[in-house]
Amino acid sequence: MREFPSPGADAGLTTGALARRLGVAPTTLRSWDRRYGIGPAARADGRHRRWQPGDVAVLEEMCRLTAAGVPPAEAARVAREGAGERSQPWTEPAPSGTGPSGAAGALPLGGDVRQECRGLARAAVRLDASAVEDHLRAAVERHGLTVAWQEVMVPTLHAVGRKWASSGDRYVEVEHLLSWHVSTALRRATGPAAPGEGAGAPGPVVLACVPGEQHSLPLEALNAGLSHLGLRTRMFGAAVPAEALTAAVQRLGPVAVVLWAQARSTASLALARHVADTRWGVRGARRGPTVVLGGPGWAGRAVPGMPRPAGLREALEVLSGAQPPGPESVGPSALA
Repeated sequence: MREFPSPGADAGLTTGALARRLGVAPTTLRSWDRRYGIGPAARADGRHRRWQPGDVAVLEEMCRLTAAGVPPAEAARVAREGAGERSQPWTEPAPSGTGPSGAAGALPLGGDVRQECRGLARAAVRLDASAVEDHLRAAVERHGLTVAWQEVMVPTLHAVGRKWASSGDRYVEVEHLLSWHVSTALRRATGPAAPGEGAGAPGPVVLACVPGEQHSLPLEALNAGLSHLGLRTRMFGAAVPAEALTAAVQRLGPVAVVLWAQARSTASLALARHVADTRWGVRGARRGPTVVLGGPGWAGRAVPGMPRPAGLREALEVLSGAQPPGPESVGPSALA
C-alpha cells in the first residue's frame, strides 16, 4: 500500500522520489509535464513539485499505457481522462523526445510487427524490468512459445541491436536487460527434463554454440520447444570448446547435435563434419548424430546431410522427426 506524507507544506512526493517509485528518470517526468501537461496539481511555494496521490495515479496509468505501446501524447490524454484501456491498436510511431518513451518510439521496429513488440520495446528502453517481464509472459501465454519467440521476442531484440549498432554504443544497457529477461522467460517456458530412456533408445539432442559464439538465446528457445515435445536435451550454451563438445557427444551418444553460429567467422564446417563423423556403440552397430546447423553464420555453406532449418518451427519439426532430416534447407540459416 502506498504511503504519502501527512497534509501540510511538505505533503506529497518529490520528483526524485516519484521517479524511483515508477522506475523512470526524473527528466522523463519533467518532459511529460512540459510536453503533455502530466504534472503535479500543486507546487509548494509555487516552485517545488510535490506529487499528490491523484497525480501519481495519472502517472502510473501513463506508464502502463506507454509500456503497452500507446504513443505518449495519446497515453497522456487517456491517463488524464481516467480511461483504462485503449479501444484500438496503435501503429503510428511515438513522437521523438529525450525521455524513455520517445527513445522507445525511435527503435527501428518497422510497421509490420505485432503490437506487443512496441510495448515490449518501450518497457525495455525505460529499463522497466517488471513491465518487460509482464510483456514476455503475456506473449508466451497468448501466442505460445514459437510465435512469441519468432514474432515478439526476436523482432524486438533485433530492433534494440540495430539501435545499439547505430548509436555509438548507446542502448547497450537496454540490450542486456532485454536479453536477460528473454532468457528468463524462455527458461520459465521450458518444461521438466524428460526422463532417461533404456539401453538402445535414441540419445538426447545436444544444443551448443560453436567456439567463440556467445549468442545462445535461439538455442534456449529451441531447448524450451523441444521440452514441450517431450524430447530429451542437453543444453551447453555459449562458446563450447571443440574438445569439450566432442567429449560430450562421445559420452551422450546424441540423436542430433545443433551447432549455433551467429557470425560467419565462427561457423566452422570442419567442426561440423568432425561432430558428424563421431561414432559410438559396439562394433557392427556404431552410430553417429545428425548435425543440424543453426544461425546466420552458416548461410551459403550447404552441407549434404546437415539440415539448416529456417526458423524455430522448422527446427522443431526436423528434430522431432515430423520433417525428415534430409537435404539442407534452402531458406535462410537461422532459428531467429
